[in-house]
Amino acid sequence: MNPNLALLLMMLTLLLQALTAWGDEAIDTQSISYFADKQRGWFWYEVVPEPVKKIEPELKSTPVLPVTQEQTPAKREPAPLTAGDQSNPTSQQSAAPHPLSSAWLKQNLEHYLNQAIDDPSPENVAAFYYLQRVMMDKAERFTHAARYVVMSDPQLDETVRRPVATYAANEANHQARVVAEQALKAIAAQAGILFFFRSDCPYCHVQAPILAMLENAYGFKIYPVSLDGLSMPNGFFSQFKRDQGQAALLGVEQTPALFLMKPPRQMVPLAQGALSLEEITGRILLAAKEAGWLDASQYETTQGIRNTPMLLPTAGSISPATAQDPLSLIQALQRSAQRGNTP
Repeated sequence: MNPNLALLLMMLTLLLQALTAWGDEAIDTQSISYFADKQRGWFWYEVVPEPVKKIEPELKSTPVLPVTQEQTPAKREPAPLTAGDQSNPTSQQSAAPHPLSSAWLKQNLEHYLNQAIDDPSPENVAAFYYLQRVMMDKAERFTHAARYVVMSDPQLDETVRRPVATYAANEANHQARVVAEQALKAIAAQAGILFFFRSDCPYCHVQAPILAMLENAYGFKIYPVSLDGLSMPNGFFSQFKRDQGQAALLGVEQTPALFLMKPPRQMVPLAQGALSLEEITGRILLAAKEAGWLDASQYETTQGIRNTPMLLPTAGSISPATAQDPLSLIQALQRSAQRGNTP
């Protein structure tokens, strides 16, 4: 064997042994080698952080004092359960609604539906539909009873106030128009319309012909007031007055502004904006009723509604005990209606 080759093999063997020993030592000092974590690069002088030492707080010793009879705490008796205590099973059972009652169905029907959706077994699906049938039958029974009760009591029957049959509704509308026309003419005899406008206001230009129709149909006197001192280009209400601060006193912010005016000082606002003839007459009737110029029963007739007693009991007229008994509650409400408006 070549002596040089033998020497070379011996040197390689020693080098491998040295590398193996160095690698074992590196593995001991660092858990991950360079070849397993080569993306970090090669750091010759990487500083390994020292482990953080947990500092436990020192417990201060407190002297133990002898317990005397006066210092001995008294034993507390457990507080008795009240009727509203949630931990009382008896109160929970009494508060729970009865099965298949309306309150029970309201709480549990959705649960049975979700149960049938998640597990659509024949039993779960049938249970939901049976409960739904119970609820529908209860609703049908209530509907029949409610229909009979309403038709037996004129105070509850809405057809007494406003008929629903076509021929009767047409007659109610006809009577409403006749009474409304009479009421508007009566109001026009004692009140007029204060009309604030501007010459450059396009809504004032289209409102003026409507006011002219109101004047011709019912006799309302129109009092035009120009905020900018100029007339409207369409020629309506050319005989106007200039604003002398009246608009500011009445709170006019937009034009056209309409006020129902009854001399000498009564003023009722109607609108600050353009209105149709039907809207103006409707607001005039309502404003006259609120101002006391039109009787309430006459106003209801102008709306196509018969004047019937209203259920408007005064505050405190019905006691809590009366409200707990259905028959007493009905009688108290009927008495309050009889003391009110009469047909």
